[in-house]
Amino acid sequence: MSLHAAVVLLGAIVIGLIVGGLTFLSDFSTPGAALAGLGAAGISVPVLRSLIR
Repeated sequence: MSLHAAVVLLGAIVIGLIVGGLTFLSDFSTPGAALAGLGAAGISVPVLRSLIR
C-alpha cells in the first residue's frame, strides 16, 4: 500500500468516525450513526484522493 493510499484511507476513517459520532449524539441511534459514518467515509475517499496529490 502506498503512502498516498494510506493517508486517504486514514482521512476517510477519521471523517467517518466524526460524522458517525456527531450523528449518534444528535439522535442516539446506533444504526443511523453507523450508516451515516460509513456513507461519509465512502463519499470522502474520492474527494480526498483528488485533493491529496
